[in-house]
Amino acid sequence: MNNPVPVIDKRDFLKWFLETYQLKRRECAWLLNFLMSDDILMERVHFVEQAESCPKALMISANDVDQVPFAFHKNQHVTMDAEKSFHDIRLNRNEDIYIQLNFKDKQTVPQYMAVLEENPYLPVNKEEENLNSLLAEMVLEESLRVSRVKNLEKEIDQALVSGDETTFLNLAKKYSELKALEE
Repeated sequence: MNNPVPVIDKRDFLKWFLETYQLKRRECAWLLNFLMSDDILMERVHFVEQAESCPKALMISANDVDQVPFAFHKNQHVTMDAEKSFHDIRLNRNEDIYIQLNFKDKQTVPQYMAVLEENPYLPVNKEEENLNSLLAEMVLEESLRVSRVKNLEKEIDQALVSGDETTFLNLAKKYSELKALEE
């Protein structure tokens, strides 16, 4: 993660969240309290959007939204059983945990925005991927053209040194064509 959120900030946010919102399932509150009680686990907690794309994710909803109360995603497996997620988290303390909290108007809540991190597992935008591919292709083509120009310059110099007028004229023509592509 680029800028990890300090454990104390994550813990303070979760305390505030649990005091402010009522969760659809009470097991979610004890699961979040369990995470808050362990600094090692809290270091591995990341608050993200679209957590279903992450390898290990908790999705927890407050009463004020119409979303699934609780879901635990792990490597394409999904369970609604909070106890299974608790055991998985407890037994696999070295794995990152991505949490998506669903509550009303969350994008306008400064406490939430302060701990929200960019989701590193979001699918790549196809348009952006195509643009990057095109730019990479253009850079490669320009690099190859510059290399050809340098090679032609060396061959032209060699033709001049050896006095080979025919080769010189052919290479000079190719050189002019490549240089015209610059413009």
